[in-house]
Amino acid sequence: MVSTTSNLPHRMSAFRLPSFFPTLRRFALIFGVLLAAVGLWTACSISYKFTGTNLNYDLIKTIQIDHLPNRAPYGWAPMEAMFNNQLQDLYANQTRLRLVKRGGDLHLAGEIVSYDQFNKSVSADGFSSQVQLRVTVNIRFENRKANQRWERQFSATAPYDARLQLAQVQEQLVRELLRDISDQIFNATVADW
Repeated sequence: MVSTTSNLPHRMSAFRLPSFFPTLRRFALIFGVLLAAVGLWTACSISYKFTGTNLNYDLIKTIQIDHLPNRAPYGWAPMEAMFNNQLQDLYANQTRLRLVKRGGDLHLAGEIVSYDQFNKSVSADGFSSQVQLRVTVNIRFENRKANQRWERQFSATAPYDARLQLAQVQEQLVRELLRDISDQIFNATVADW
């Protein structure tokens, strides 16, 4: 009778790994370590700009934002202060620029030029079903370091139900409109979108 235990080593010796397998295993290990190191190095070296600004802070350090008065023929009294605060807060919170009273590297001036409401749509009975509120601001911008100047108007609109009085929705709508206009001004001046 043939012993199976004596034949076992002989059978295992017939199944040998190819000679390049240990080299391949070492290569895979080295490649994995290098890949992880490159991934870690790349992840640590990428910088993100959460605000999307396009400013060289070595060159541009300050911004002067003049008081922007309400020159609209018809307006809502709190709108002027709300807009000035919104604009200054936006630059203070989303850039590293220092707000100054005079001689800023960047300079914003202008005024609120219109505050209008008009019918947007008419219902089947011939009466207005939706009213549109619009705010327009004229801005003069100067980048004193790059000798860049421009003047533009920025507008925002918001609809509201004609069954409501403007006084019922005015504060909420004006806040939305001023936020939108402030973002437009910010993008045009420092985000360069």
